[in-house]
Amino acid sequence: MTPRQDDGTFPNAAPRPEEELAKLLRIWKPVSGLRILSAVNNTYVGLFYIATAFLFFILAGILALLMRAQLAVPENDLLGQNAYNQIFTMHGTVMMFLFAVPIVEAIAIFMLPNMLAARDLPFPRLSAYAFWAYAVGGIVFFCTLFFGLSPDGGWFMYPPLTSSEFSPGYNADFWLLGIGFIEISAIAGAIEIVVGVLLTRAPGMSLDRMPIYAWAMLVFAAMIVFGFPAVILATALLELERAFDWPFFIAERGGDPLLWQHLFWFFGHPEVYIIFLPAAGMVSMIVPAMTGTTLVGYRLVVLALLGTGFLSFGLWVHHMYTTGIPRLSLSFFSAASMAVAVPSGIQVFAWIATIASGRLRLTVPTLFILGFLFIFTMGGLTGVMVAMVPFDWQAHDTYFVVAHFHYVLIGGAVFPIFAAIYYWAPTASRRPLSERLGRWFFGLTFVGFNIAFFPLHIAGLRGMPRRVYTYPAEFGWDWLNMISTVGAFMIAAGVLVFLVDLVRNFRFSFDRSFGNIWNAGTLEWLPTGTYQTRSIPIVTSREPLWDQPNLAENVEAGRYFLPGAPTGSRETIVTSPIEARPRYILRLPNASWRPMLSAVFTAAFFLLLTVKFVVTAVACGVAAIVMMIWWMWSTDPGPSHPPVDIGGGIRLPVYVRGPASHSWWAMIVLALVIGTTFASLVFSYYFLWTVSPEVWPAITGASVPAPGWPLTSAALLVASSAAIAYGSRALMLPTGRGSWPVRIALLLAITLLIASLAIELFGQWQTGLRPTESGYGATVYAIAGMQGLLVFALTIMGLYTIARSLAGLLGAGRRATYDNTMLLWHYTVGQGLVALFVVHVSPRILA
Repeated sequence: MTPRQDDGTFPNAAPRPEEELAKLLRIWKPVSGLRILSAVNNTYVGLFYIATAFLFFILAGILALLMRAQLAVPENDLLGQNAYNQIFTMHGTVMMFLFAVPIVEAIAIFMLPNMLAARDLPFPRLSAYAFWAYAVGGIVFFCTLFFGLSPDGGWFMYPPLTSSEFSPGYNADFWLLGIGFIEISAIAGAIEIVVGVLLTRAPGMSLDRMPIYAWAMLVFAAMIVFGFPAVILATALLELERAFDWPFFIAERGGDPLLWQHLFWFFGHPEVYIIFLPAAGMVSMIVPAMTGTTLVGYRLVVLALLGTGFLSFGLWVHHMYTTGIPRLSLSFFSAASMAVAVPSGIQVFAWIATIASGRLRLTVPTLFILGFLFIFTMGGLTGVMVAMVPFDWQAHDTYFVVAHFHYVLIGGAVFPIFAAIYYWAPTASRRPLSERLGRWFFGLTFVGFNIAFFPLHIAGLRGMPRRVYTYPAEFGWDWLNMISTVGAFMIAAGVLVFLVDLVRNFRFSFDRSFGNIWNAGTLEWLPTGTYQTRSIPIVTSREPLWDQPNLAENVEAGRYFLPGAPTGSRETIVTSPIEARPRYILRLPNASWRPMLSAVFTAAFFLLLTVKFVVTAVACGVAAIVMMIWWMWSTDPGPSHPPVDIGGGIRLPVYVRGPASHSWWAMIVLALVIGTTFASLVFSYYFLWTVSPEVWPAITGASVPAPGWPLTSAALLVASSAAIAYGSRALMLPTGRGSWPVRIALLLAITLLIASLAIELFGQWQTGLRPTESGYGATVYAIAGMQGLLVFALTIMGLYTIARSLAGLLGAGRRATYDNTMLLWHYTVGQGLVALFVVHVSPRILA
């Protein structure tokens, strides 16, 4: 490596040749016209994502105004009961599933590459797929409101109210399949964020130099990985019950409605922190910039983010105090609910200390931060109140709870998001947003919010129940609701001012953004183009723009890494996850229609299944798979390009495989998602066993398959894993000699895997067990069904890998496709063995 100068640049500190810049501009040339929809780089996709999320915010806000208008006076008939139920269900669903999580994911997709000095995130087409799946699915889902088909069981969709007996139409199905599908797109975005933060940081940006926002997004993505599978499983189980009469939640047949609450709130309460932590990360970026000083307690704030993420998964029963949970359990969850205030408090005090140690500028972002601190603290105080079991018994299902979670969610997320928009708008716009209009926006929103929601605390304490479409005049709630309605319309007026500000001042530009008007110290304020940074700097501190003189000028002059495009394509540097040392060059894709078409066909598959157009849905599913295979065909280029000079005398390979590869990390995260889903299903099995032992074979003595069935199935699973391992060794043979052994090993592994599943299903069926009989039968077949989904996916992946071998695209040096398939294969075998133990051994040893 060539020695660096004192300013961190390389000895040839003169600007790189203009030909390199011209080449960079040509390779990263923006798409135009209709082809803009095919863009996959984070700049386009991030802005599409942010705009769509705000569209849903406005739509949900309009629904909120209709609700407040209905409740403004007693015995109002503006909305009927059914219409009100649909509107309040859609308001909560859209705000939580289509705005709150997507907006923070969208901002991350747009900002993280800038902040990490990467040219893009590692899977641009996955980001595009996640966006289009979310946009198409979300818009179609919202449009059900205009046809009377929107769900009306509340955004939490508790059974038995949402069972086929009490909700026989398609309304609940649109929620179950639509939201379940949209959450899958959120998981795709989370995988992108995890791998991006860990592997695409600027050289030198070790974990202890990483911006707090990147830490917050890493914890956010990890929480999605471990939290969202539970709600996806819950939606799948309820849809199976509605469509095929599998009684997971029917108490009379060995199910239990409380199973839904456990699964839903295992996702639902962490979701509050999934929304809050990115907002807290934004605050931790804005406060230092507004005070001109570094964040006080950086390491404590990082630990607080990690602690909040960990503790949030021990709070879900916080929502179930009135369901008959044993008192010992209530004590545990009550203590955990109060303990989570500690890491949140650490962050608040760190922000206050930072403000005290610097000189605070009273800008629009600052105002929203101060508003956030006030409102979120209020929400935290009422949160401690409802964490206490005796108080919660009194306040549960009243408007006190409605007021509490709006203080937490709007104060804890929406205010910081608007602060971030005003703060980061100059990175993407030729003009900053207006300070004058921004102050009006803040004033109307802050005052309107407190007028709208503070009175609801009082209404709740006076006994007003939530989820009612009207109320009698003599209860004395009318004046409180009228005040609340006035406040809601003040918030709407503030949002209108914000939209006017956007129209008047936001002028998107790739290469002529207004720049660092706040004199902030982090890398997102470097000069950017469609390629993000002109060259990728070496980072030596947490605030490089403050601590490294002339960094922006040297980056723009091309005096750091990758000043051009040495591979002749879009590219970025992949670095090590801890110390951020350069490892290899990752070539990035150009604009493509394939992710968009894959997402459209996937959305069509789920939505057509909702209305029982099965044949058309299957056709769309096949089309989605074809589009994905077409998209994936070019993702394993192999060592087709020699190592390249990235600057400073460093030469990096352009292809790696195994644990050094970004795709290997993505498969690990995907396996964690699948494993969490499976763990939730195993929990469901044992939970129903606990609450309905009368239908379990260990208690009733009902027959279970003879030991030969699971032993044979297990042997076939292990044999399939051995076949895959043999194929991996055969792949290392010289070209030509290993091709057919690899193909035969894959075909044998597929056959063994399918045979294992078939034997397990036949063994259960021949005992007379049926999924419609009881909760036991339903969970047994659900476990087999989940294994079947993995077998189906691996069959496609195995055949795809064989096709690449036949095309000459697989070999000893070009084996990332095989390695990733093998990784998921071994996981599936392990899951299958655990499933056999749960279904076959548990009833015998616990009899």
